[in-house]
Order: sequence, then C-alpha cells, then structure tokens
Amino acid sequence: MDRELEHSVQLMEQIMTMLVLGLLAFFGIHLVPVLDGMRGALLRSLGEKGYKGMFSLVSALGLVLIVVGYARAPMGTRLFDPFPGAIAIAPFAMIVSFILLAAANMRTHIRRTLRHPMLIGIGIWASVHLLANGDAKGSLLFGAFLAYAVLDILSASSRHAVKRFVPVGRQDVIAVLSGALLAILVMLFHGQLFGVKAVSWGL
Repeated sequence: MDRELEHSVQLMEQIMTMLVLGLLAFFGIHLVPVLDGMRGALLRSLGEKGYKGMFSLVSALGLVLIVVGYARAPMGTRLFDPFPGAIAIAPFAMIVSFILLAAANMRTHIRRTLRHPMLIGIGIWASVHLLANGDAKGSLLFGAFLAYAVLDILSASSRHAVKRFVPVGRQDVIAVLSGALLAILVMLFHGQLFGVKAVSWGL
C-alpha cells in the first residue's frame, strides 16, 4: 500500500512538472519578441525561417504539455473559494473574449481602437477562469496566462508595437459573429472537452 501511495505521489509530481514545463516553454518563447536583444541574436543565428520554425515548434510543444498536464493533474489544494460573480458573468465574458481574439487577426475597428485585442481577450478569459476556480492547478494555469497578457500589453505599449491598417467594417461583423459562435460552441461542449460544464445548457 505504501509503495502504491508513493508511486501515486510521484506520478502526480511528474504530471505537475509537465504542466509547469509546458507553461515555461510556451510563455518563455512568447516573451522572446519582447526581448529585442535575444530576438535579434536568434534571428542572426537561425535566420528568419529558422527562428519562426523554432518559435512554432516550442510553442506547440509547450501547448501540448500544458493541455496534457492540466488534464491529468489533480486539482490540488483549494487556495480560495470561487467568486460567484465570476461564475455568473463567465458566459458573457467568454463571448467578449472570443470576439476580441477573432478581431485581433482581422482588419477591424475593434483592433484599431483597442490596439491589443488578443492580449485583452486572453486577460479576460484568464481572469474569469482564475476567479471562478480557486484550485491550485487552475490558479497556476490561468494566473500564468493573466500575467503573460498583462506583461505583454505593457511591453507592447511601451514599444508602441502597433501595426497601422485601414479597418473594414465588414470584418468587424465577421469577427463578432464568428467569435460569438465559437464561444457558444466551446461552452456547449465544455463538459466533454474539459470535464466541467460551463453553462447549464452545456453537454
């Protein structure tokens, strides 16, 4: 029995390590563009194609480790009670978040006005999930995403890293409709995808 317990503890530690390594890899590579010196050195040594290939590979590896690690990791210690307000506004916040994510990759008025809609969308998503959970692994995951979004917004703002473009109203409509539809689908299948129902009408 003691050996089984020890093996179980070791397995849980390995899974949590997998989650932490995934977070470090994913956010570490995404913070490289913020560090001009490091980015420049990598571009010189790897070339643009090599740099982009390494960026994509490390990002994908980190994301896989995050998904697998989070799915298998135990909830761990409850750090705080979930905030009822966060749970109540979560469906609406997710729709807004997904719309911002969609608008970030299109020539929208939303993107021109907010400048960093993707990071703002990630921040909203992470904040609501962080406050609506309260367990150790959720706090680690969503806290890391929230910290990344805040740091990247501050860095991008200080560097004035904003691309100029002419917005197209039709793309705002597409962003709103596609973002809202994707958010609804994720909430609908949230229970099957992540093991927890996000809304009462979810599957």
